[in-house]
Amino acid sequence: MLAVRSRKPAGYDDVPTLPLYRSAPALDVRLEEFELFAIDRLRVLKGISDGLSRGKKHEEMEKLVTDLWKTNMRHPQASEDINKDIISHFVLRLVYCRTEELRKWFLSMETALFRHRFRNERPEAQRSLMAEFGLAYKKVDISELESVMDKLTQVARSTSQSLPTADAIFYKVPFAEVPELVGSRRVFISKGHAYIAMSQVVSLVATHFRSHLSKALMLTNRKWTSTIVEQEKNRLTPIVEALSTSYLGPDYSQPKEFAEISLREIDDIAKSSFPMCMRHLFEKLREEHHLKHGGRMQLGLFLKGVGLKLDDALAFWKAEFSRKVGAERFDKEYAYSIRHNYGREGKRTDYTPYSCQKIISSTPGVGDHHGCPYRHFSEENLTAALSRMGVNSRALGDVMSKVRNKHYQLACTLTFEAVHGTSCEAGINHPNQYFSDSQMIMKSKNHSTANDTQMQIESS
Repeated sequence: MLAVRSRKPAGYDDVPTLPLYRSAPALDVRLEEFELFAIDRLRVLKGISDGLSRGKKHEEMEKLVTDLWKTNMRHPQASEDINKDIISHFVLRLVYCRTEELRKWFLSMETALFRHRFRNERPEAQRSLMAEFGLAYKKVDISELESVMDKLTQVARSTSQSLPTADAIFYKVPFAEVPELVGSRRVFISKGHAYIAMSQVVSLVATHFRSHLSKALMLTNRKWTSTIVEQEKNRLTPIVEALSTSYLGPDYSQPKEFAEISLREIDDIAKSSFPMCMRHLFEKLREEHHLKHGGRMQLGLFLKGVGLKLDDALAFWKAEFSRKVGAERFDKEYAYSIRHNYGREGKRTDYTPYSCQKIISSTPGVGDHHGCPYRHFSEENLTAALSRMGVNSRALGDVMSKVRNKHYQLACTLTFEAVHGTSCEAGINHPNQYFSDSQMIMKSKNHSTANDTQMQIESS
């Protein structure tokens, strides 16, 4: 790999360490690093997204982003940190340029990350970044600052900001360039200009960063669709297309904490520990004695991951399908795919249960029952399903609010918390995680109840 020299020589605190990603560097990148660097940055962006969706406070978000960056974006060789930063950004541009929905998410998360990193730069470095953006605004001189100091103080007091001092640095910029500050009434405006403090400069710079990145994503999309996707169809294209729906959590291809479930207990476990997407499929299978391919794959791999053995899986599916298509047709047309999912046919691949991201991104058709209920159900059907799961009216309102804002995984997390009466700080990212965490809570409650009963017996 060709090296990008650090932009912060030793002893020069006025040089920023934050790249502006104005143009892609001429780097030779190994295919392995191409994917791994992107995944590490994606962990940061998804962590930011989860934190914002959960309504974390400013101080909590600052700590969260700092921890995410330190955990995921440090290279074993410190001199390569900036290479990893730049490479991962441009790889994810390819990944997230492809649809409007992907572009919108990437734009928001990268801007949030930029804000955090800009705030942590020294004032000299911040001014250097402003210059790189061409934001050649002059500081408000002392006499003008004194003439508006009363107004600046009033604004600061009304919005609980630090009061300006006589030696404070303020810039006067066209008010249209700081819409966020204007909308929240955190700046004094006079004759079409906003007076922004040095501590507020991040809003000005972030607006320009977002605008630049938005245009860059559109240009990248044109290049991707016109040339790259075809030229790289056997090398980069599969990686790029998979990254936007990649699951970054634990592997659930094999059951861990709860090694096995039996056919005898599966109905009770479905009611107590299946997430809504799997519970809906399970109930439809019991009701209609059939599921289309998408539903069979989504539910079948989930059941495999929670510990349903192959023989029991064959018996389970055959018992249902035989009632509609007959045992002989089941053996001819359906049994093979079940054995295939368990790695007993074809390439002998050990297939992995679907993650939330994969399920959310699926597009079920007429007669299909797979996909994410939080995304695909009508409000009426979703409300009814939540009520059947035992979600009370107060929690139901919170869940539906997240659904309307398209925070589907957070809606599932709130459902989990409402059903189980406990918090789930990590959030739900996989149906098998939902099941595993649910079973852990259920077993803990049963153990506690058993201990209480034993103590009552002993004391009587």
